[in-house]
Amino acid sequence: MTGPVVVGLDGCAASVTAAWWAAREAMDRHVPVLLLHSWTTQPLDVHIAREALSKQRYGGQVLQRTEAELLNRYGDLSVITELVSVPAAQSLLDASDNASLLVLGSRGHGSVAGFLLGSISLHILGLARCPSVAVRTDDPAVEAGLSHPAAADRQEIVVGVREAGPATDPLLEFAFTSAELRGARVRAVRALPLSSLVTHPPIGRSDEGYETDEHGRLAAALAPWRQKFPDIDVVDHVARGSAAQVLLAASTHSMLTVLGRRRHPSPLSWRLGPVTHAALHHAPCPVAVVPHD
Repeated sequence: MTGPVVVGLDGCAASVTAAWWAAREAMDRHVPVLLLHSWTTQPLDVHIAREALSKQRYGGQVLQRTEAELLNRYGDLSVITELVSVPAAQSLLDASDNASLLVLGSRGHGSVAGFLLGSISLHILGLARCPSVAVRTDDPAVEAGLSHPAAADRQEIVVGVREAGPATDPLLEFAFTSAELRGARVRAVRALPLSSLVTHPPIGRSDEGYETDEHGRLAAALAPWRQKFPDIDVVDHVARGSAAQVLLAASTHSMLTVLGRRRHPSPLSWRLGPVTHAALHHAPCPVAVVPHD
């Protein structure tokens, strides 16, 4: 797609870090980055007057400041800014109709584990019409750029493949395209239950035979993409355990973890699955959520 990389910007550290990541992505894709700020849904801790004019003035300052920072980093970047009165969630969902990518920021690690995503962000991730990415505010590889040692340890795009078939094509296309842009390896991950004998009757097939079959299914699903992207190194990763555990373990050295979700027929049925929730809250890298039919 040739639409812009859209990032929701409210002035907090999380959204600014997301803007840095979005700018780098836009440069790689040769598309503009769109900084979008809704003055009607600003952070509660912004110490400004409640009048609409003051809120609009603050929003304009946020956009101007971030635009200057991005252009200082990436002089050739095309930056578009939009100050809107539509609530943030709706404006971002509307923008996702024509965007290449939607980028959101998280608030860093919480006191228990993982990083924090508010209900609005989860709502957007569950309903966006384009791929969307959640970026951690405390990720040193994002904050300091590709020169940071943390970035050198991340050479893979990890993609979770729940099932083979046409429905996963948008997911794999996004993962392989992202890997090509970054010169990275693709690690395609498939989780198997600890024992297939529990759910798969052993009719002439051993537990080991079932695992071999799953390796074959994953390889078959990846074959067209290996042909389309012959220069991309691909790792077939099939492991025993819960899907969330297998995916998080594989994401240890990932620069981006990619998951799919089905398009929802109704805005009321947007909820994300448990594996996506686990990745969004615990993966050590940005997490992409790709809608598919």
